[in-house]
Amino acid sequence: MKLLTKLSTIALTVASIGNAEAAQFKFTSHLAEAGTLVVFKNTQDESDFTFLNKATRKQLNKAVNSAGFTAQYGKTMQLLAPTNSKYERIVLVGVGDKDEFNAAKAAKLGGDIHAFVKNHNGKNIALAFDKVSGLASNSELAAHFAHGANLRDHQFDIYKKQKEQTLTSYMVDVDDNSTTTQIYQQLANIEQGVFLARDLTSEIASNMTPVDFANAAKELEQYGVKVTVLEPEQIKELGMGALEGVGRGSEQGARLVVAHYEGSNETPIALVGKGITFDSGGYSIKTGKSIARMKSDMAGAAAVLGTVKAMALSKANVNVVAVMGMAANMVSEQAIAPGDVLRTAEGLSVEVLNTDAEGRLVLSDAMWYARTYFQPEIMIDIATLTGSKIRAVGNRYSAIFSDDEHLIKELTHAGEHVNEPVWRLPLGYKDMLKSNIADLSNIGHDGPGATTAASFLQHFAGDTRWVHLDIAGNVLSSKASGEVPIGGTGYGVRLLSEWLLSNK
Repeated sequence: MKLLTKLSTIALTVASIGNAEAAQFKFTSHLAEAGTLVVFKNTQDESDFTFLNKATRKQLNKAVNSAGFTAQYGKTMQLLAPTNSKYERIVLVGVGDKDEFNAAKAAKLGGDIHAFVKNHNGKNIALAFDKVSGLASNSELAAHFAHGANLRDHQFDIYKKQKEQTLTSYMVDVDDNSTTTQIYQQLANIEQGVFLARDLTSEIASNMTPVDFANAAKELEQYGVKVTVLEPEQIKELGMGALEGVGRGSEQGARLVVAHYEGSNETPIALVGKGITFDSGGYSIKTGKSIARMKSDMAGAAAVLGTVKAMALSKANVNVVAVMGMAANMVSEQAIAPGDVLRTAEGLSVEVLNTDAEGRLVLSDAMWYARTYFQPEIMIDIATLTGSKIRAVGNRYSAIFSDDEHLIKELTHAGEHVNEPVWRLPLGYKDMLKSNIADLSNIGHDGPGATTAASFLQHFAGDTRWVHLDIAGNVLSSKASGEVPIGGTGYGVRLLSEWLLSNK
């Protein structure tokens, strides 16, 4: 273990929103004393842990050989009460091939190891972050490991009487305190955007109406974000009949929420989010257990709002605007009925053959507004849009649609870097959306559902460079894994943030 002459310690704490728990990280230039020591080993490493005293080193190497520990990624081994050691326990963690251990794997490992040490009552942890990769410095990997732990630590527990009050303190030995801190602070800003998106998504529908969401968006004004909220009458006056129609079934009606962070004078990037705060399906009503998860149908709007917060906290050199069409798709005397025709602000009429295909309706007017009022260089819409997407690519990947090869490549790379991968699906099914009485129908007569939905949205992209992300299945997790806890995942915030920051 390298010892730097300057034994400085920099402490950063990121506490998640409304979360009783917190992980505290201190980046140091020396190996600290603690109850638990976590050490890492790659498959090529012949190190015999020379930073430990002779007796402990001998015992650990013997345990490794006896157990046949091969240092495969994510594998762990414990050594309890090591001989003549200042640590009560040593946890050995495999990182796999040192040349393949990257930021994405470090973040995932950080989440899993954080859960592991908490489950084993670890509170004070020293991390010997040495020889984990072939890189000259471990600064980036250490920062991403801490990032993953913080993301996993977040819990939505405001409705629980008994809240876990656990503080896990980490002291991480790194090569370069300054570099690690700089990277970690950037990631901490993105975490706050993720936590916002998670909490908005996890909140119950009764307390997350379009008005509640608009109020949450206004909280971003303290970070220099300009927030505009259009009321139902304003929406109607602008001719946004699709958004207004979907919101008509609820007492509050629809809202259009706009959050603009102008961190540069460049042409803005528009992020358009679907914000159905509860989706009953309307008169094409949903059945079965899935309806209980429909509080999360506004996760696209939550993701773009969280991204704007992350950019504002980072003081990023980007000009990004989030446009969010918000409505509750409910059944009432005023609600749209199957067979109704709505007029979009684009001027196109839409025959509503299925009121449960409402997300594309609110997005159509939100996309028009983004193009008309901001004339963006690029427009990305993100939505929990179709069950067909889940059947096509499951819930590990989101589905990406675009004719822009360059944007596909950039967003695919960004997703790989932050463990939010995307998989490309085709466009080209506009002919399936014909209507006998209107310009379009809101569902396809044939063809794959995710693709016909994306082809519907393509009518509203105009000449703007455009990408559609279908994140159905990605936004709620029933099982914790890696850096993702149970509940809202905040999917999309890290993907969009990585893309924005790496391309500016």
